Amino acid sequence: MSVMEGFIRVVDTINDLVGKATAWLTIGTVLVCFAVVVFRYVFSLGFIWLQELYVWQHAVVFMMGAGYTLMKGGHVRVDIWFGGLGPRGRAWVEIFGTLVFLLPWMIVLAYTSIPFISQSWWLREVSPQANGLPGYFLLKSVIWAFCLLVSLQALASMARAILVLKGRTDMHPAWGGSH
Repeated sequence: MSVMEGFIRVVDTINDLVGKATAWLTIGTVLVCFAVVVFRYVFSLGFIWLQELYVWQHAVVFMMGAGYTLMKGGHVRVDIWFGGLGPRGRAWVEIFGTLVFLLPWMIVLAYTSIPFISQSWWLREVSPQANGLPGYFLLKSVIWAFCLLVSLQALASMARAILVLKGRTDMHPAWGGSH
């Protein structure tokens, strides 16, 4: 196994574990949302922290699951560039899109969120709602986890595309269907 294949395997394993854990969190999100509805409409009780909990869970599901979705080829692709191309053409588009669009955007997002997240950590920010959840700074930190997981998976997908260009048809990225 080459270094590139080892890198791909490690990144895929990380995103697979995070993605599967995130998938289970969706069940928790539904259960908490159901509890909020029951408390509110059956017992006339409202808990701000419980309402925030399912919103936070929902945010974590999308942010932490993005790398897994990229690994599985679940993100929308532009058919103008991708549709109708063979494996080598798709590999070139994968490399181009990763280098020109995806990675620069992840860098910009990670960099521009530094003051937003750092200040939140410095203040140990809590929910702006009375009786809301503490640890708002932790939720904001998920932005960096999102950038890291998606960037690593983008590099792994690009490494797969390079292997395809070298003739390794067994290593093609999960390009998904035509969307």
